[in-house]
Amino acid sequence: MPMDFDMVVIGGGAAGLTAAGLSASLGAKTALIEEHRLGGDCTWTGCVPSKALLKAAGIAQSIRTANRYGMDASEPQFDFSRVMERVHEIQAAIYEEADAPHVYEKLGIEVIEGKAQFTSPRQVEVLGPGGGRRQFSSRFFVIATGGRPVLPPIEGLAVTPCLTSETIFSISKLPSKMIVLGAGPVGIEMSQAFRRMGSEVAVLDSERCILRRDDHELSELLRQHLAGEGIRFLLGSEVRRIEHLRGTIRVTRQQVSSPAENAAEGDALLVATGRQPNIDGLGLEAAGVQASRGGIAVDRHCRTSAENIFACGDVTGLYQFTHMSEHMAKVAVTNALIRFKTSMDVSNVPWCTYTDPELAHVGASENELKNRKQRYAVYRFPFSKIDRAITDRETTGMVKVFARKLNGRIYGASILGAHAGDMIGEFALAMRNKVTLRNMADTIHPYPTYALGNRRAADQWYVRKQSRMFVRLLKLIFRYHGQLPDTSDPNRIV
Repeated sequence: MPMDFDMVVIGGGAAGLTAAGLSASLGAKTALIEEHRLGGDCTWTGCVPSKALLKAAGIAQSIRTANRYGMDASEPQFDFSRVMERVHEIQAAIYEEADAPHVYEKLGIEVIEGKAQFTSPRQVEVLGPGGGRRQFSSRFFVIATGGRPVLPPIEGLAVTPCLTSETIFSISKLPSKMIVLGAGPVGIEMSQAFRRMGSEVAVLDSERCILRRDDHELSELLRQHLAGEGIRFLLGSEVRRIEHLRGTIRVTRQQVSSPAENAAEGDALLVATGRQPNIDGLGLEAAGVQASRGGIAVDRHCRTSAENIFACGDVTGLYQFTHMSEHMAKVAVTNALIRFKTSMDVSNVPWCTYTDPELAHVGASENELKNRKQRYAVYRFPFSKIDRAITDRETTGMVKVFARKLNGRIYGASILGAHAGDMIGEFALAMRNKVTLRNMADTIHPYPTYALGNRRAADQWYVRKQSRMFVRLLKLIFRYHGQLPDTSDPNRIV
C-alpha cells in the first residue's frame, strides 16, 4: 500500500524544522505538522526573546556604568513597553525569515496545522483548528513536540498568578519587585535582565548554588558578580507556601539548615523550576513508542522503541538546548532516510548561560572526572590577563580547562567571561577532533581577541612542562647568563 509521505515530522520547533528541512533536502516527500505556530520555544518563548531582552538590559547597564569608559553615567530612561515591542519585532522578523510556513513550502514540504495523534506505527490522525480530521500515512516519523514549563507542587501556587518562560515576554509593565523560583539558566538570565531594567529581584532555590550543572568555582564567581548588581539570593531555601493578597505575592520559605520560616514579597513571580515533555495526546501506545514522565525513550541513534519512529529535542527529556535539538534532528533523519548509522555526540555537548558575564561549558565536569577516577590537571587563565578584556573593562572571569598532564588531551572546559559562549566552541571542536592543549597553544590566534584567552590557557600546559633541569642544561651547553625560571608554584599563571 503506497504511503502519503516518506517522512512526517510532528512539531515545528528547532528540532522539527531542522528534521523537515533535512528530510526534504534528501529527496523525501515530507510533511510538517504543528499545532500552534512554527518556530517553537526558541523563537517565541526561549532563546530569541530572552537574548533580545538581555541586550536591552545590557544597554541600560552600560548607561548606568558609563563612567567605566570615561563618560558621564546616568540612570537610563526608557519605556518598558517599548522594549518589549522591540522584542516582539525581533521575534516576528526571525519568524518571517526562517520559520514561517512559506519558507518550508518552498522546499516542497507540506505544512499541516493541527494536533497529531498516532493511530498505528505508520499512520497519524490530525485534528485541524476547525475541528476537521485528516489521516496521513508515512514510512517514517520524527516526533519533535518539545516541552513546556512545569509548576512544582507548592501550596498556593496553583491559585497564584505567576509567570513562566512561556508568559514572561508577554508582559508590558515592569515589575517593581520580582521573585524568581529557580536558579537555573532561565531564572538567572531573567533575574539579571529585570534587575538591570530596574526591578528588585530575589532568587530562591533549594540548592546552595546557582547553575548547579556548571563549574562550582565559576558559578560562585558569577553569583557574587550578580549579587554586586543588587540581586538578592536566598539559596538553600525550601518554599513552603505561596499567597496572593491584594496584588502582593508572598513566598514563605524555610532554610534547609533552620526550622525558622521567613518570607519574600513582590508584585511578580517567575517560576523557572524545570520543564516537562509534550507527549500528552500523541497516541504513543498505538504507535508502540515507549515513554515516561521524563520523555520519549530513544537510543543513541534517536530511534524510539518503534523501528520507523524517531524522536529528538526536548520531548526526549535528554537535553534542553536548541543546538542539541538540531543535532538530534540531523541524527534522526540521517538514520531514517540514508540508513547510515550515526550516533548522538554526547561527549562534547556545549552550553552557555547568557548572563553578563556569560558562563559556558563543554565536556566533563571536575566532579565527573573525580567520580570516574580520571587523572587530570586544571589549567586556568584569568580574563584580567586577556588584553582585549582589559581594554573593554570586562575582566571578570576565567578560562578553566581539565586535561591530561602527559599530552594535553582535553576532557572538559568551562569559561566565565564576556563572549564565553563564542569561545567555548573552540574547545568543543578541539575535543571532538582530539586536538590537544599543545595543538591549541601552537595555533596562531589573532590579537587582541577574547579567543586568545583560550590559547593562553593552553599555553599553561607548556608552562607546567617547563623544567629547571632542562634550562640549566641549556645554560651550560650554550653558556647563557640568564636566571633560572621559578617553577616552585605548580599553579602559576604565565
